[in-house]
Amino acid sequence: MRVLSGIQPSGSLHLGNYFGMMKKMIEHQEKEELFCFIANYHAMTSVSDGKALAKGTLEAAVNFLALGLDPEKSTFWVQSDLPEVQELTWILSTFTPMGLLERCHSYKDKTAKGIAASHGLFAYPVLMAADILLFQSEKVPVGKDQKQHVEVARDIAIKVNNHFGELFVVPEPEIDDEVATVPGLDGQKMSKSYGNTIDLFLEEKALRKQVMRIVTDPTPVEEPKDPDKCNVYKISRLFLDKEEDAALRRRYLAGGMGYGEVKEELFVRVRDYFAPYAARRAELAADPDGVRAILAKGRDKARYVANKTMRKVRKKAGLEY
Repeated sequence: MRVLSGIQPSGSLHLGNYFGMMKKMIEHQEKEELFCFIANYHAMTSVSDGKALAKGTLEAAVNFLALGLDPEKSTFWVQSDLPEVQELTWILSTFTPMGLLERCHSYKDKTAKGIAASHGLFAYPVLMAADILLFQSEKVPVGKDQKQHVEVARDIAIKVNNHFGELFVVPEPEIDDEVATVPGLDGQKMSKSYGNTIDLFLEEKALRKQVMRIVTDPTPVEEPKDPDKCNVYKISRLFLDKEEDAALRRRYLAGGMGYGEVKEELFVRVRDYFAPYAARRAELAADPDGVRAILAKGRDKARYVANKTMRKVRKKAGLEY
């Protein structure tokens, strides 16, 4: 089974990035054929500072490698290192109905939040479809907010296949409902744009400050509390097994536990969970040329697969004569 996904190089990582996509993605490398890329073309819809984008791209590579991505067990590259993705994007765009893109909610949501309207933002789903179809991806792990874009990729693949014959694998989205939307400090989806994140690689003082900002209700310490309505519980359970989860629920329902107590426990969990990854991250950050070499090998592996697809596409489209 070939699995593909990517992440934008958009600054510091938070728990939503990790539990919503990265952890599950890294686990795929142990049992499936994993293709994973840094989506720096996609990031250009919101990042126009070239130096910041270049820096963020390298940092994203460092973060992924530190969190356990193994370039020997997977194919790991930077999106812009493959010119084939832009060629396929154009070809797919000639098969993409305007109405299909006009129905995509992501464009409306992002412009409503102040991101400048552009052709790139509007045509984002076609570029994402090219990322997916170029590698004949069978499964695409995504959050709920990206599910529609995988559905667009499916629609485009089916339309092209109907026209040219079976060129592309029709991908399936994979959504883990337990962690597809990780709550932030205020209960909304955890997102840098909402300013409600718990970041992965913070100093202890800054991390504790973020955790203590989690919004809770005014229920007195002695009173029972509803864990399913508590943001601290919802975030804490990301780190718990079933027995630990059940034990924490009992403490909520029994009363006598303050929110400050469970926040402190969450702080310790986050700190200790990511401490080994932070040490590995420091090693990688100290050797940027080594990271670039890893990405160059990944580029070559990815281009080999991409070119197999593009040879077929070019022939069917009449681009070879």
